Amino acid sequence: MTAASGRMRRVTQQQFGGAEVLEVVEVDRPEPGPTEALVRVHAAGVNPVDWASRAEEIFLGQPPFTLGWDVSGVVEEIGDGATGVAVGDHVVGLPWFPREAAAYADYVTAPSRQFVPKPANMSHVQAAGLPLAGLTAWQCLVDVAEVSPGQRVLIDAAAGGVGHLAVQIAKARGAYVLGTASEAKHTLLRSIGVDEPIDYRDATADPGGLDLVVGLVGEDSDRRWLDFIKPDGLLVGVLSGVPADLEALAHSRGIRTARMLVEPDRVGLLGLTELVESGALTVQIQQTFPLEQVAEAHRTGESGRTTGKLVLTMT
Repeated sequence: MTAASGRMRRVTQQQFGGAEVLEVVEVDRPEPGPTEALVRVHAAGVNPVDWASRAEEIFLGQPPFTLGWDVSGVVEEIGDGATGVAVGDHVVGLPWFPREAAAYADYVTAPSRQFVPKPANMSHVQAAGLPLAGLTAWQCLVDVAEVSPGQRVLIDAAAGGVGHLAVQIAKARGAYVLGTASEAKHTLLRSIGVDEPIDYRDATADPGGLDLVVGLVGEDSDRRWLDFIKPDGLLVGVLSGVPADLEALAHSRGIRTARMLVEPDRVGLLGLTELVESGALTVQIQQTFPLEQVAEAHRTGESGRTTGKLVLTMT
């Protein structure tokens, strides 16, 4: 469907449930409001928050709604007063999060400054895997933890969507990086900069003293690695926060804790694209799916065996 037709495809759901509730429908193309850009979506990332929001109420209220926040595409129109982008620009962004952005569609509208130029050395598919996962990692490592050269940083689930980007960001900041994954993925971990891969199934693994743990698995794993964090070190609970009892235990040992939720961030996104342009950051794409196969993309993600990112393609 074309911009001229005024119609487009969009994924919607009428109820919470499994991947089967997702359906592709035809709707009117949105129009950009003041300060907004209309972006023709070339590719949209698929993230764990997507299938979690599909299954139960988290951020979006009750259905119907459209999932998706990662956008890579081309600006087709701009609203009055929009700055930072122009018609024809290839852009990437994380619009509106955690409000509905409706990125599982041919077009999206959002504030123009929630998009930045797509690096020329990055395809739209790769770019679509960057914003949500990349900004989660960036905001954790740069803004919350302020990682500095020589620090020992453990990235849990280091081969996953957020994890593999966190590894590369931490390395770019001069950290010594430890990463957990199954042994079969250790070659990949070394290739993206992990200094010391750890088999997450090895209950005897000893990572030594850690300055930071980036918790991307959940409470039980965060609790395990707490034993190795140095006094005045930091545990960031990205996936599930830090429960009160774990926080109290950490503080009793002089360990700091933090939780975070990613948000749109032009400065952080520009930082990520600069790393991409310099060759210091690469997005690993496991698989792409046409928009009509969105349910299969969710089932693949929910299997828990994804390496890197899953992406929907629109064109």
